[in-house]
Amino acid sequence: MGDRYNIHSQLEHLQSKYIGTGHADTTKYEWLTNQHRDTLASYMGHYDLLSYFAVSENESKARIRFNIMEKMLQPCGPPPEKPED
Repeated sequence: MGDRYNIHSQLEHLQSKYIGTGHADTTKYEWLTNQHRDTLASYMGHYDLLSYFAVSENESKARIRFNIMEKMLQPCGPPPEKPED
């Protein structure tokens, strides 16, 4: 019984510390948006991946970086409308 409480409190602490881990009220859209932003941020942080994208798309690295930053604004499109209670 004590282990279950300990694991649950650790999970709550992790979820409050890092936004991308979600919580009980995280919607599918929010979770997917976090996943896409994490992926795009990884692309930005790895210079070799950025170079690969630039070569494959025949664009400059600065243009690829700009396009990735633009995608980070709404990576999954506009948020869905929330139903009124």
